[in-house]
Amino acid sequence: MKMIRPRLPHLFLFAFFLHASIAPAAGRPNIVFIISDDQGYGDLGHTGNPVVKTPHLDALAAESSSLTDFHVAPTCSPTRAALLTGHWTNRTGVWHTVNGRSMLRENEVTVAEMLADAGYATGHFGKWHLGDNFPYRPEDRGFSEVYRHGGGGVGQSPDLWDNAYFDGRYFHNGEIVEAGGFCTDVFFKAAHRFIREEAGKKRPFFAYITTNAPHSPYHAPQKYLDLYEGQDPVIAAFYGMITNIDDNVGATRELLRELGIAENTLFIYTTDNGTSSGAKVFNAGMRGAKGSEYEGGHRVPFIAHWPAAGWKIKHVDDTLCHAIDIVPTLLEITGAEKPETVKLDGVSIRTLLDPAAEESGVPEGRFIVTDSQRVRDPIKWKQTAVMSGKWRLVNGKELYDIASDPGQERNLYAEQPDRVAAMTAFYEAWWSELEPTFSQTTEIYLGHPDHPVVSLTGHDWIQENLPPWNQQHIREAAGYGPPRPGGGKGNKAKAAPAAGEPVLSRHVGHWAVKVVEAGRYRIALRRWPFEADVPIKAGLPAGENVPGATVAFRARPGVAIPAVTATLRIDGKEVATKPVAEGDLEVVFEADLAATSLTLAPFFTDAKGNEVGAYFAVVSPVGGE
Repeated sequence: MKMIRPRLPHLFLFAFFLHASIAPAAGRPNIVFIISDDQGYGDLGHTGNPVVKTPHLDALAAESSSLTDFHVAPTCSPTRAALLTGHWTNRTGVWHTVNGRSMLRENEVTVAEMLADAGYATGHFGKWHLGDNFPYRPEDRGFSEVYRHGGGGVGQSPDLWDNAYFDGRYFHNGEIVEAGGFCTDVFFKAAHRFIREEAGKKRPFFAYITTNAPHSPYHAPQKYLDLYEGQDPVIAAFYGMITNIDDNVGATRELLRELGIAENTLFIYTTDNGTSSGAKVFNAGMRGAKGSEYEGGHRVPFIAHWPAAGWKIKHVDDTLCHAIDIVPTLLEITGAEKPETVKLDGVSIRTLLDPAAEESGVPEGRFIVTDSQRVRDPIKWKQTAVMSGKWRLVNGKELYDIASDPGQERNLYAEQPDRVAAMTAFYEAWWSELEPTFSQTTEIYLGHPDHPVVSLTGHDWIQENLPPWNQQHIREAAGYGPPRPGGGKGNKAKAAPAAGEPVLSRHVGHWAVKVVEAGRYRIALRRWPFEADVPIKAGLPAGENVPGATVAFRARPGVAIPAVTATLRIDGKEVATKPVAEGDLEVVFEADLAATSLTLAPFFTDAKGNEVGAYFAVVSPVGGE
């Protein structure tokens, strides 16, 4: 186990209440933990959706324990941080999905590390979205087998260039491998190999299977699109991706039965936030969707099946709980231990999942907070829900009783002053405890022997506006020159200049880096990634599209940037400038760097003085590539 930094004391005893870590009579189970991306509570047949086809998940729920008041963050990276650490998302440094705020702080200890220390084989398959460089990758955080894409989705900026949802290339234990077929099928296939191998060794395993589907862009194999003929194309693709996941869930359960390990395997299925597209069809009566502070943004399905422990009949519990409760629950179930210095924010919810339990074991009256920050630095009360029982205090100004008002239509704020005061007091103390940690910027390590060559992408630029987080943004030269139509959702352009005013774009983002060993470093600036092998000044033809309702990120022309110079900016100072010649694939600088924290913000400039950040940079010690 790696060394961790001292942590701030927690204010509330119940926030880290943990049952004694005693392995259950059933023995240490294998764990298959599946989490889909952007699938909401209402995007399942058994929760009432009249259109989506999820027969395998419906059958699973019919013979499993389900939580109907289980909450996560309203967006993906923060949920994953909470699930893996048992800590409030904002405590972990992960309150956004980009802008350098999606990397899990290096002092956090994941459940994979704790399970590995307890003798479990640990495998991660699919979406990580908690950092693409050391020390934030899954292989740095306790997973010994890793098969993943880059960034938060296939085709995002840290992913391999021109990846789409079919026939992609992925990172397998640090190596780039090619794979045929649809991405979800590829990730499950890799997980199945891992499960077979570990079952053959009779070693308990933790298989963390995290699909990037049904997140946009909306692509699916044609046979799944055909299942929803007549539906809106986005819904057809969105539900098609969900049905494909459902088929893979069925195949995974069949594999466990084939291997003879289904009885003592804890099989969990959940999702990372509210629906991104399904609310227009069915949202289980909830208000809000992905990104929202209202119920539909963060209440998600949670199904747990463990036959050896009696979790094999339909059992439903409506106690309020949260993603922070998963780590203490898994520790109790497996007997794995946490480091003494780690204080968990969640509580074990094992008793809620046990049909035979007579008491919940969960403290009554506990408070839970979820928020949707999606900004560079957290803002107090921004898109926040404080929850207690069936009460929801939203944004500090609205109070709802979802037991009688599940759609959150009647604001009871003025009618319940004592309840508002108690929930507000909890939030104020919660915020006061966490706020000092917000300045602890996650930094990408340079010069570490375990990861000497570091690839930086615009996805992790720290700036006020959204950075170029996907390859469509890169192709369209986001952030360069005047505003252009079709620049990509959320990638804010500058206001149009007044007549006669010169158009000048300035690069305002930077990478936060930590030089761990002083020395001379090679810093190569690129307009296009090394896989593209295209000169800085060149454009790119549109790539091939794939089946679905939206255009693949790669299926757009790549804009040529007429760069004339490249500049290395460190800590706000322009330390060197070089010309960009025709045919240059990259411009290379060398710099002597002290062992310290730095901001790195290299950029290209055109003849008019417009700047655009180097979307890609590769940094390595001189002589150490």
